[in-house]
Amino acid sequence: MQTSQEHRSAGIHEFYHQPVQEIDPYGFSHVQILDSNMYSDARSQGTGVAFDTCLGQFVTLESSSATSGFVVYDSPAASISSNRSPFSPQGSHSCISDPHHSPENIYGSPSSGSSSADEDNILRQKLRELEISLLGPESDITDSGSFCFVSGGYQAEPSASWDWNQMMEMIPRLDLKQVLLACADAVSNADIQRAAGLMHVLDQMVSVSGEPIQRLGAYMLEGLRARLELSGSKIYRALKCEAPISSDLMTYMGVLYQICPYWKFAYTSANVVIREAVEYESRIHIIDFQIAQGSQWILLMQMLACRPGGPPAIRITGVDDSQSAHARGGGLDIVGHRLSKVAESCNVPFEFHDVAMDGCEVQLEHLRVHSGEAVVVNFPYVLHHMPDESVNTWNHRDRLIRMVKSLSPRIVTLVEQESNTNTKPFFPRFIETLDYYTAMFESIAAGGSKDVKQRINAEQQCVARDIVNMIACEEAERVERHELLAKWRSRFTMAGFNQYPLSSSTTTAVKDLLKEYDRNYSVQERDRALYLRWRNRDMATSSAWR
Repeated sequence: MQTSQEHRSAGIHEFYHQPVQEIDPYGFSHVQILDSNMYSDARSQGTGVAFDTCLGQFVTLESSSATSGFVVYDSPAASISSNRSPFSPQGSHSCISDPHHSPENIYGSPSSGSSSADEDNILRQKLRELEISLLGPESDITDSGSFCFVSGGYQAEPSASWDWNQMMEMIPRLDLKQVLLACADAVSNADIQRAAGLMHVLDQMVSVSGEPIQRLGAYMLEGLRARLELSGSKIYRALKCEAPISSDLMTYMGVLYQICPYWKFAYTSANVVIREAVEYESRIHIIDFQIAQGSQWILLMQMLACRPGGPPAIRITGVDDSQSAHARGGGLDIVGHRLSKVAESCNVPFEFHDVAMDGCEVQLEHLRVHSGEAVVVNFPYVLHHMPDESVNTWNHRDRLIRMVKSLSPRIVTLVEQESNTNTKPFFPRFIETLDYYTAMFESIAAGGSKDVKQRINAEQQCVARDIVNMIACEEAERVERHELLAKWRSRFTMAGFNQYPLSSSTTTAVKDLLKEYDRNYSVQERDRALYLRWRNRDMATSSAWR
């Protein structure tokens, strides 16, 4: 989903799949992706190693002389930049799927890896064999099941070399999810040698043009690489990069909008709730904290225009940041002009007010609420970007909810991803991210986009940056902070809201929408909210409050 901070214009630039013949003593033969805004002053969770600050909005790595004993050279994997993402031909490094990860079984907790202790032991043995093949039979392999390359951490022999023939024979027998988890475990424990070795293995298993898990693996690998390399200290230089041109970014967003229903789910469910809540109101003020292109309100105005007794007067306040302005190719005046034309065609009295700032900057005076208006507030996939009490004392997440409550709104609509990444430490957060985005990438693949290049660019520009942010960043620089509906319920209740029950019309509208998509999507009414699901995984929730 779209983010609200500057990291949103970053994307995975390109991926290369070339075997490297030797590994350096610390595994930093390949150094690569950095984003100074994402990582400055952040601290690695569980490692106690501070990230370094880098000048410039977005940076990548290029060959340079090393400091502190680290060697720097080009990476076979990826780089993050805000450049328009050219498609690089991929090697055919596919990974044979683990039979235990059938479509019916892939969304359980990936930390378990398989369904029995025997299968866990088999996987552990495979990884041990891989370690032996990479570092030789004399390596001190532990029996702890923690996938350690060498007991005691960092001191691998500088001359240790890769036996690529043995490694390539081993890779098809490995489970990509488990190798990702092993690598994340190494990064979490600051085990540089072990992490670097597993990263080289993962380079041969992932591909942005492969199966969904391979594509996801490519982006998660780059998040791990960014997190680890930034803990290594000053081994890079900043490069200035251009953001994707607006027409391209708009195209990428449009691709995802068409092939998967996440945004349409938000718009459709919220619009039905709002229409019912303001059915008899003559003056309506809609405050949208993520107005984007304003598409949601076109449909609502058309519905309200047909209301018995005539349409109401509608005023829309649109909150937006520079990233959406970039995608539009201009400011909120473009949205206002577009909506004004629609309102005119529907004979709806209309006024548009723009608030061109990030949501956490909005104060009561920016909203210009007038007496006699029925206030409607819309939070579509945006509140999880607001820093909460775990980030700073301002706690903009709860501040915004309390501020909205002070407006005495007729209805507040909330749509959020059903994932729990806000306050989890790094490794549990990695597991949650892997589980959630495995489902998402499967669902994107089911959309059947005929243009593979466009689909890859859409994933890179609109999804990959979120994944990298959740894995590589900490503290204020980590802006992707999802919470489950139960936590949102707690926040809204503490602010004085009551949950508003959704009508059967809302469920019916979403079910009708999903008829256009793969049959593995479903909607479930639960806890007075709607859950959008992919197979047996909850992906998003829609709820209402007053």
